[in-house]
Amino acid sequence: MEVILRELHSRGHSITVLRSGESSYIPANSSFYTSIDMKPMMDESDNNYYNHLLLAVMECRRSLTFLRSFCQQYIITSIMANGHMFLANITATMLDDPVFMKKLHDAKFDLMLTDPAMPIGVLLGSYLKLPMVFNVRWINTGEGHSTIAPSPVSYVPVSGSELHDQMTFLERTMNMLFYLYSVVQQHFFINPAYSDLCQRHFPPGTDLLSLQRAADIWLLRADFVFEFPRPTMPNVVYIGGFQCKKARPLPDELEAFMQSSGDHGVVVMSLGTLVSALPHEVTEAIAAAFAQLPQKVVWKFVGEIPSSLGNNTLLVHWLPQNDLLGHPKTRAFVAHGGTNGMYEAIYHGVPVLGLPLLFDQFDNLLRMKVRGAARVVEVVSLTKENFLEALKDILETPSYRENIQRLSQLHHDQPMSPMDTAIFWIEYVLRNKGAAHLKSAGFHLPWYSYFSVDVAALIMALVGAFVWASVLVCRFLCCRSSRRKMKAE
Repeated sequence: MEVILRELHSRGHSITVLRSGESSYIPANSSFYTSIDMKPMMDESDNNYYNHLLLAVMECRRSLTFLRSFCQQYIITSIMANGHMFLANITATMLDDPVFMKKLHDAKFDLMLTDPAMPIGVLLGSYLKLPMVFNVRWINTGEGHSTIAPSPVSYVPVSGSELHDQMTFLERTMNMLFYLYSVVQQHFFINPAYSDLCQRHFPPGTDLLSLQRAADIWLLRADFVFEFPRPTMPNVVYIGGFQCKKARPLPDELEAFMQSSGDHGVVVMSLGTLVSALPHEVTEAIAAAFAQLPQKVVWKFVGEIPSSLGNNTLLVHWLPQNDLLGHPKTRAFVAHGGTNGMYEAIYHGVPVLGLPLLFDQFDNLLRMKVRGAARVVEVVSLTKENFLEALKDILETPSYRENIQRLSQLHHDQPMSPMDTAIFWIEYVLRNKGAAHLKSAGFHLPWYSYFSVDVAALIMALVGAFVWASVLVCRFLCCRSSRRKMKAE
């Protein structure tokens, strides 16, 4: 979100950010926005929660393919149920505070820009009756399309299913089960958390889904270079890779390390910000494998330093990921499969060795694997030998680099950059005070009208009546003919 806010500020827009009072990610003081503090949400600097979650998911990954995905979804459901209750309580505290709400009303904002993965912005913007733009990737039970666009389960894989768009009968059955599970999640775990809030502050019949679907524009962080083709909607705009930029010069010390790799080049490894450390035996195996490479390695690492670490590996607490991926010496990217990292790899044309850990990372890396731009190694079964084999395959097989560079070429071949597209549509909503003409009427229909169940019932009733009438006429004529024949005899 910060990337978009900086661009909006550079174009003269006045921005106010609603932030958690103890947020370590969003500073209270900034040169490009003013801030309003709300009730502290959590200690965002404490990553132990995600480390424990990783261990639970790793246990799931030991199960059979069919079961492990459902196991992961069950863990996510338990997290979501508690999380949405927490978010609903925070939102209720704000809406029930007349001083706080008067402050927001008096500010006379023109637009709400929010990520609906956490629905506070959706509820607040709807209450203030502001035009709304989503910066969205994930929402409710899965990927953003699942809430706003038709998603036929015959060829659109449900989030978390780890399926692609060409499914066998058994895979389509599994996809249908995942879809039904997502419906249960939405209507029995998520919507109830906000039911009291919606009853007290919004018109009758309002629920979280109806508020989300009322957004004017969905800036979806996706690109069909990466995503599987699927149906979409007029108010969905694709901005996948909007945060990517041309590589900037590296700090002198890091640049010297990159140049010292010679013709062999450098492998970059980062597992994101949520998980601070892998299990010790896994990091030992990875370090030992890196030590066998002729390449140099830059590894974003937190935790106990592995005893098997080689002289070719540089450990850093933070790294300029985009700039490293855009460096001409970079040969491969070892990553957890987060969306931002995958688009940066596509933008710069760097093949990926994936170590998926949590959430959407399994689906993201599957897409890269299907495109021939990545290999995937399961963390639960990772050894020095299989990690080294996969890494050498990525480095030595030309097709991985050729495929990712083809994706990069397609990603760059657009009439407008993803960032310019995002800014255009935000300003479009500002200029026109919304985009109601792009919203589908289908969301206002009851389910039986949306699926034309009532029409099908009418047609079946008419067909049934016609068949019944035809049978009666035939019986009448047959009986009449039979009586005439009997009289003649």
